[in-house]
Amino acid sequence: MTDVCAAAGQPRTYLMCPPEHFAVEYAINPWMNPQLPVDTELAVKQWEGLRETLTGIGHQVRLLPARVDLPDMVYAANGAFSVDRTVFGARFTYPQRAAEAIAHREFYEELGWRYVRPTETNEGEGDFTYLPGAYGGTILAGYGFRTDPDAHRRLQETLSRPVVSLRLVDPHFYHLDTALAALDDETVAYYPQAFSPASQRVLRQLFPGAVIADRSDALAFGLNLISDGRHVVVNSEATGMADKLATAGYQPLPVEFTELHKGGGSVKCCVAELRG
Repeated sequence: MTDVCAAAGQPRTYLMCPPEHFAVEYAINPWMNPQLPVDTELAVKQWEGLRETLTGIGHQVRLLPARVDLPDMVYAANGAFSVDRTVFGARFTYPQRAAEAIAHREFYEELGWRYVRPTETNEGEGDFTYLPGAYGGTILAGYGFRTDPDAHRRLQETLSRPVVSLRLVDPHFYHLDTALAALDDETVAYYPQAFSPASQRVLRQLFPGAVIADRSDALAFGLNLISDGRHVVVNSEATGMADKLATAGYQPLPVEFTELHKGGGSVKCCVAELRG
């Protein structure tokens, strides 16, 4: 593992979208139940708590305006994936979320970054994780539920970084960011049983010093976290995961996120990193 003190608290820039129109109106993952009421006011309060936590430890947060017709737009991680001001755009699996990709494209084009339109289905940072210090800069890419593995090849050509494909096999962990997290530039935490046996072997070989989560950690969205190399913002219900992170030398910062769980997401789902 990278020396946590050396990597401590590197300032980052994030993109978030407020949940003022958040609702569970359909079911496209095992966590969603349209019959379960959503407290939008509480969702906004919890989201604000996450934003204030990130800015409070020195990070910048930019905002993507919410749209009333896109109740899942709060999960900003899914709209694109960026490295060095090049943006690999998303193409959503389900039509209910398709227009989110357009809103993200307009944001990046206005920012002046190079935007690459997708040809294969992929859900952005939901299925792509970047570790700049691992093997010269490596992208871990999930597939099995939301992202076409053919998108991995195009991602590698677009960003000129090696891409390691990892197959997800448990529908509760339908995005990579529910089963694996970057803790610093070269260290990850992950839940092995979310992956195929072959992908588990790959992860063991690449990351022998990884923090290993158990099923209770993963089901509590304990891997859907944000880390700056020292501070780790993690769902407050994932107490076991917080203990593992502290033992590994990181500083867990728990946040309450119960309402956004109803849509199948947590801390990381609501945050895209702007790597400029």
